[in-house]
Amino acid sequence: MNKEIKEILKNLGEISENIEGTNVLVTGGAGFLGSWICDVLVEQGAKVICLDNLVSGLRANISHLMNKDNFKFIQHDVTQPIHFNEQIDVVMHLASRASPFEFERYPIQILKANTLGIWVALGIAKKHDARFLYTSTSEIYGCADEIPTTEEYWGNVNPIGPRSCYDEAKRCGESYVIAYKMQHGLDTRIARIFNTYGPRMRAEGVYGRVIPRFIEQALNNDPITIFGDGSQTRSFCYVTDQVEGLVKLAFLDEARGEVVNIGSDKEITILELAKLVRDLTNSSSGMEFLPLPEDDPPRRKPDISKARRILDWEPKVGLEEGLRRMIGWYKG
Repeated sequence: MNKEIKEILKNLGEISENIEGTNVLVTGGAGFLGSWICDVLVEQGAKVICLDNLVSGLRANISHLMNKDNFKFIQHDVTQPIHFNEQIDVVMHLASRASPFEFERYPIQILKANTLGIWVALGIAKKHDARFLYTSTSEIYGCADEIPTTEEYWGNVNPIGPRSCYDEAKRCGESYVIAYKMQHGLDTRIARIFNTYGPRMRAEGVYGRVIPRFIEQALNNDPITIFGDGSQTRSFCYVTDQVEGLVKLAFLDEARGEVVNIGSDKEITILELAKLVRDLTNSSSGMEFLPLPEDDPPRRKPDISKARRILDWEPKVGLEEGLRRMIGWYKG
């Protein structure tokens, strides 16, 4: 078993008793976060059904699980109806493209995953009276004028901007969750995920997500591309911490009905991040500054006091340690 999966299992502690023997549907289960969640649930003794259309997910992420008795993979687009004969106890809806690189190329698919897709997933949860976890995003806050940002902040989002397919689709997805909670009494939980990174995250070229892009460029001694002057900030959470938080949110009884920020509260500028990656890789890369994309948030930092209180969760892996682990994974 991967030592980082063991790390997550150790940090989950007694929650294992809530997971063992449950039937869990993970949509987007072959993606970056979805595959990590499948790993953890399988090791905890859950019976996992992984649903993925493999458009943004990778079969390689779950290939090591294919022969497990308590794992089943179904290639399917969650925007299309699907029915299950077996009982489903928990639905974890992660299916969606999430890279800024994809916002302009696949806006319709992103909208559909978080509207039609969540409608299908919620319908499954309703039919089976299953618990439902929705992985929303810090993007619903838009260009927040409240930093650190609490779950009570309503957001500052451009509904017709280039990021709106993701921002507004996720906001709509949250509305679907609340509607099913109100009208059908569904047991729901919403995670607002802040920037997460780690092994299995795709680089996707110059417009892909920032940490894998920086690492790939630095390892190749290519220019590290920075949008704007690099003064914008983000707060980066390592994947093992993120997955621990998501699983706790899904399986703790005390989290019923809650909306919770899950992310690091340590803020860093993008320029500082680029220099750190360059130092850790001993790279000779220079810096290349490109125009800042429209509506790019100037700051991103969550208030995670709710996660600390309800989930007994906070990040444990510091940024430098997490980057070292991810660089090691890239090097193979």
